[in-house]
Amino acid sequence: MAVREQVTFCRICEAHCGMVATVEDGRVVKLRPDPEHPLSAGYACPKGIAMVDVQNDPDRVLHPMRRRADGTGFDRVSWDEALGDIGRRLRAVRDARGPAGIGWYLGNPAAFSYSHTLWVTGFLKALGTPHYYSAGTQDVNNRFAASALLYGNPLVVPIPDLNRTSLLLMLGANPLVSHGSVLTAPRVRDQLRGIVDRGGRVVVVDPRRTETARAFEHVPIRPDADAFLLLSLLHVIFDEGLEDGRTVARQATGVEVLRAAAAQHPPEATEARTGVPAKDVRRLARDLAAADGAAVYGRTGSCLGRFATLVAFLIDAVNVVTGNLDAPGGAVFGRPPVALDDIGARLGLATYGSVRSRFGNFPDVLGNLPAALLPREITTPGERQIRALFVSAGNPVLSVPDGEALEAAFAELDLLVSLDFYVNETNRHADYILPAATWLERADVPLAFLGFYTTPFIQHSEAVVPPAGESREEWEVIESFADALGLAPSAIPALRRVWRFGIKPGPERLLDLLLRTGPEGDFFGLRRGRLSLAKVRRHPHGLVLGEHPATGVLREKVRHRGKRVRLDPPEIRGELARLRARPLDEGGDKPLRLIGMRELRSHNSWMHNAPLLMRGRRTHALRMHPSDAAANGVEDGAVVRVTSKSGSVEVAVKVTDEMMPGTVALPHGWGHRGGWQLANRHAGVNVNLLASSDPDDLEPLAGMAFLNGIPVRVEPLGSASASA
Repeated sequence: MAVREQVTFCRICEAHCGMVATVEDGRVVKLRPDPEHPLSAGYACPKGIAMVDVQNDPDRVLHPMRRRADGTGFDRVSWDEALGDIGRRLRAVRDARGPAGIGWYLGNPAAFSYSHTLWVTGFLKALGTPHYYSAGTQDVNNRFAASALLYGNPLVVPIPDLNRTSLLLMLGANPLVSHGSVLTAPRVRDQLRGIVDRGGRVVVVDPRRTETARAFEHVPIRPDADAFLLLSLLHVIFDEGLEDGRTVARQATGVEVLRAAAAQHPPEATEARTGVPAKDVRRLARDLAAADGAAVYGRTGSCLGRFATLVAFLIDAVNVVTGNLDAPGGAVFGRPPVALDDIGARLGLATYGSVRSRFGNFPDVLGNLPAALLPREITTPGERQIRALFVSAGNPVLSVPDGEALEAAFAELDLLVSLDFYVNETNRHADYILPAATWLERADVPLAFLGFYTTPFIQHSEAVVPPAGESREEWEVIESFADALGLAPSAIPALRRVWRFGIKPGPERLLDLLLRTGPEGDFFGLRRGRLSLAKVRRHPHGLVLGEHPATGVLREKVRHRGKRVRLDPPEIRGELARLRARPLDEGGDKPLRLIGMRELRSHNSWMHNAPLLMRGRRTHALRMHPSDAAANGVEDGAVVRVTSKSGSVEVAVKVTDEMMPGTVALPHGWGHRGGWQLANRHAGVNVNLLASSDPDDLEPLAGMAFLNGIPVRVEPLGSASASA
């Protein structure tokens, strides 16, 4: 038996922990943490270890599959058969409908493959279709929209300087479970504890006493009230003269608009909306202003309400007015060896509002349009109606609001193609499922996340094993689609031109070009000792590129005229007016507010077939405070019906005081009915059936789905447990 070990890194979440794979006779049999990784230093979470289960899953798709004409299942076909038919049907759609008849949905795992993302973007740019959708409108696009308004570039995103801050205020973030998001911080628990150990504080604002909130200071808040809290913090800072006026004048414009808006939201007036006592808000505002380095940071919980872009904007505004933007210990900018913000701006990829959706007139964010609109885009006749759709590394039936409408819409497509390694709830409706390689089967660099590292860093991993069965890397398959349409799948015009002469640079050649011409690059030998792909490869455990993220670089980052942060864009003024008009009680006969949540042994919708993560008694349960349970006649373990204006689900209840009264929480990513046997046996329910895909219910500046703070009613049905 041939046995070897190979260093790699995890590509499930943004921590990118170092791993060591044990390979026996060409098969990965074990994954363990890499003790020599400079940042994760021998740590990896259960999800990373469980990737062995996914890699070797008997339910994994290993061959191209074509849907039977009667819709009863799939038959194995050759790659040539699949690609030939897909090419013919694609050309027919383009000839009949134009490029805008073709769309693409990109799932969350695609962000962890630089080649997958670059080739999808290049294919869509070369094709000329506006129909690009992703998991971003269920996750993070509001952050990029806010950056576009603040800095003139959606890819300019500050991160908290964890290793130097003395006060970290986190809204809707649970990094002890998520391991960080828009923040690459291996061993994030240690970094957070380090703040406290050096005499600082970590404050967690969340409707639920999350795993992170239990470990540090918790400020309970009512769901979807973050904008009111942030405006009240600003109110106190301005009213008491606590702002850093000199820094604000140097860094920003429009502060008077912000000051006037904050004046209308004193803590005493917002307490009824937020549930946060006014005295606590005032104390926190003073502490932020007085701290020797403070950072405000928000993640998923703050991104999925009705004012998501405004919330992200106000988070940075607090950092600006307290003098903590671009300052040590505050909100700072990463030091990536590939400057995606600059590259994106020069290539016209760092877009916001360059395209508008057919429904609701939503702006694109980095080319993305709201995924919740997909059913309408498919079923509504007219110019730009989608007739062919690709879905790669995604399961939008479970991750997008009103998945049932999306399932119904699939029947109207002329072509639906999926690139994945499972039959999931989405692609079970596809005409073709094409087998994709896993991250253990491809070479990679965490390109999209290099600017989010709290310690500047880069790592390259070779493929640990070749793709199993007939699996292929996504970029190779995308090139086949492009060839069928006579396209060069590149977002770089110069590369599209050389493509015509048969010169097709692959991902690693492109990566080497980006590294060598980047801020740390060797410029093809002109700067000796600097970065190239060859140098990064010589350090399989990764390379630390500096001690801290950058500071003093704000003027280099901002693209607005005058190089100053804008605190008064008209889009934000409109949102502030909309916030003022918001009624205090919108629930009517639905008195509870539903939020989502993450679980340590769960990752979105695609890891519930891994035996390691499904061990023990896994119960997909609605978390509910004891007082709410008593008021609704609900006992622990009972089955209830949860009803919103958009739908209802039936699920077991877990009565727990981790919830704020008036708030219930249900984990996302469940509701399985695909080709994965273990996941189906523990199916759970799809929480997003309670969310709305109506354009009027999407956040207007980024098209974000409204998934946190949904008014619901809970009614008891029985006492039998419903396991997930």
